[in-house]
Amino acid sequence: MIDREARDLAVSAARFGDALKAADVIVLHVGDVLGVPEYFVVMSGSNRRLVDALVEEVEARVREASGRSPVRVEGARENQWVLIDYGDVIVHVFLSEIREFYEIERLY
Repeated sequence: MIDREARDLAVSAARFGDALKAADVIVLHVGDVLGVPEYFVVMSGSNRRLVDALVEEVEARVREASGRSPVRVEGARENQWVLIDYGDVIVHVFLSEIREFYEIERLY
């Protein structure tokens, strides 16, 4: 069964990243594999400044649109792989070369 609220949040986060010029934005349904998070949103920025801007924009726009704030944010200091955790949706914002190294999409 698809959680519409989670799906809407994931799609919105992807659109917000895309609007700010994130690269290779994808939404993955991982609920059947992982259980707790229903969706991963994966996007890349070409440099650390863009990764930081993407994280800030996604957080602000999701808060505006849904009233939700992340449960936690990890990796924001390094701006290489930032994880924005909303519980049912996890947004991964990668520095492009870090995303290429980990290839997270291949796991799911």
